[in-house]
Amino acid sequence: MHIGVALPAALAGFMGALLAWISGPDARLQALLAGIFVAVLFLVVYRRNLLIFLVILSWVFISVQHEWGRRLPSGLSGEDVIIQAQIVNVQAESGSSRLRLSIESCHSPEHLPSCSALRSVRVSAYDDQRYLLGERWQMTLRLRPPSGFSNPNTFNFQQWLWREGIHATGYVRQEPKPERLSEAAPTIRQSAIERLASQPLQEQTRRWLAALTLGDSEQLTQDDWTLLNATGTTHLVVISGLHVGLVASFVLLLARFIARLVTPTHWRLRAWPWWLAGVAAVGYAILAGLAPPAMRAMIMTLLGLWVLSGRHAPGPWQAWWLALGIVIVVDPLALWRPGLWLSFIAVAWLIVIWQGRPRPQGVKGWCWALLRSQLLIAPLMAAAVLVAFERVAPAAPLINLFAVPWVSSVMVPSALLGWVLSPLPGIGLFMWWCFEQALQVFHYLLVVTVHWAPLLQPPSMMVYPLVGILVLMSLCWAFPTVPGWLRFSVPLLLLSFPWWPADAQLNPGEVRVVIYDVGQGQLIELRSTNYRLLYDTGPRFRSGFMPLQTLWPPGQSFDRVIVSHADTDHAGGVSALLKDHQVTLWSTPRGESLPVASTQCVQGQQWRRDGIHYQILWPPAGDNALSSNDRSCVLQVSAGEQRLLITGDVGKDVERRVLAKVITPINVLVAGHHGSNTSSGIQFLQVSRPQHVIFSAGKDNPFNHPVDAVVRRFRQQQSCLWSTAQDGALEFSLMATQPIQVIPMRKLPGARKRC
Repeated sequence: MHIGVALPAALAGFMGALLAWISGPDARLQALLAGIFVAVLFLVVYRRNLLIFLVILSWVFISVQHEWGRRLPSGLSGEDVIIQAQIVNVQAESGSSRLRLSIESCHSPEHLPSCSALRSVRVSAYDDQRYLLGERWQMTLRLRPPSGFSNPNTFNFQQWLWREGIHATGYVRQEPKPERLSEAAPTIRQSAIERLASQPLQEQTRRWLAALTLGDSEQLTQDDWTLLNATGTTHLVVISGLHVGLVASFVLLLARFIARLVTPTHWRLRAWPWWLAGVAAVGYAILAGLAPPAMRAMIMTLLGLWVLSGRHAPGPWQAWWLALGIVIVVDPLALWRPGLWLSFIAVAWLIVIWQGRPRPQGVKGWCWALLRSQLLIAPLMAAAVLVAFERVAPAAPLINLFAVPWVSSVMVPSALLGWVLSPLPGIGLFMWWCFEQALQVFHYLLVVTVHWAPLLQPPSMMVYPLVGILVLMSLCWAFPTVPGWLRFSVPLLLLSFPWWPADAQLNPGEVRVVIYDVGQGQLIELRSTNYRLLYDTGPRFRSGFMPLQTLWPPGQSFDRVIVSHADTDHAGGVSALLKDHQVTLWSTPRGESLPVASTQCVQGQQWRRDGIHYQILWPPAGDNALSSNDRSCVLQVSAGEQRLLITGDVGKDVERRVLAKVITPINVLVAGHHGSNTSSGIQFLQVSRPQHVIFSAGKDNPFNHPVDAVVRRFRQQQSCLWSTAQDGALEFSLMATQPIQVIPMRKLPGARKRC
């Protein structure tokens, strides 16, 4: 069987990327290049026809390795560097802007490593300056290597930075003041975005028009993305085959109509309408930013136009492999983007379920084709989303039955016609008004869907069994030779999912504790069989981002939330809890102000749930003149002889005052004030004798928490030391009959021995 060149070319690119990923940032490029040189000589002499595949493999490998080498050196973390850069993306926020910069030159202090390899950074500018796409600036930045929080079942921000080619993150220093070097050169895309901004449309309409027609999806708000993710309709706002195909089809129909008018006798033989449609597909994909789905759609649209014009072309699978190979060669980092694989899996499955079947005829035939395609592709895409994100929208198959034709037949055409007719006064604006009405219907449908069928996050142990059932259901219903009893038994097995055993069941008398990685702040979850408690809510950053928003899907229930005190690193996530979750009881110290009615946490309070004993050791009842830190709620949790102590931000004096009430020794201590020298006094440590100590601190935080003096004190007590900055989230269980085992989310290679 002749397999052509598309399949081996794509596999060569894939192998190059895989080798680069396995070898990591420490690969010895010199040795590899020497090996490639020897291989090239061998192929030139013996198998010249394979040389192109070696070139593809080498190109992808070296491209990925260059990405490793462009990351900010760790020695420059938290240091100021002077850069000249062009703005390639702007997200304006209240009182700040988030900028993506393409670095032209970078200068670091002489005694520090060079930053000359830096090419792309993502920074926040906390000022009222208006930044425009395409402008060139000179700025002083404080950067750190790309990193992210490491929490169970959450979005991997560090990997996102990697696959987007972002080599450092940080913020713009206001002294010295940033200097604009040149104005933005006009571009079609930027002109279109500015034109949208001047239209008398609702803000929601403008950002959805920018996302749907210009590929500027970053204009969508976090609420927009939450709604799309929860309903499984994110693919509808990505510039993909739907949009590129519509543009190409519209241009083709218009061009063939003109050809029929100009040459009525032989207009079918004219080739220029097909070429014009191909140019329109390429132009629109470039305008949309040539993201992997748009690139894949552009390539397959060109191949489809070639086939429909009556010329010989590769089959659908050769086209699929050709598109994949081109995407990998042009953008090797796309291999790490879930969107690429979701896009190509969807197209591959459509090829499988329609290959060998007759083309639909008439409105009824196309409606049936749409229904069949959606029903057959939904389980497989749900499985793919589960693997990528460990979450799934249960109503996605049903909502997409309406959403796909609504977006493709009403919203996108009206949006594109608005652009085409925009030179005509009032007509283009009328089409956008029609789009606005269609968007209102679409948005309302999504809101209702989320209300009745919220985003589902299966227990971790159930993810892959559920993926297996979804894949099996897709296979059973796609192939005609599968027995009928099997076809109907698999959906029944899927419907039984709500009655499957949940995540690893907690034993009676066991409380599972997770200290989340939230940066320079604190958020601790304690969970037993029928009780769920939060101690603190994590920080709220200057940009408005709250790490708590990323930890669970909306709709969680908490029996009690204790906010140790009102500092933003402990109480920053309160508004997110109020918005997205349900809390039965709030507790906070007297004198601390929160935007929610709460009871006071007072020394002597105690309660028992599921055999676990909870006790508040501080602050004392009544008014006090304590600082906000020193009035923190101190919580002691006991499961048999196992004890956890959380002291908030109290200082050494308060630690000594609560010692008499602490049941020693302490098995796990969450170190006070993130490891600051104001807490963790010598007397407190000598009496409490903590076995495990956990510092809830941010990586490369400006306070250097935990400070060296505190670390030394704990080492003298022979405590096992953990830090969310290095280890990510930390999980353990308190249970009378079991020793404590702290499990880090981030397992660093070659990590030092803890105890």
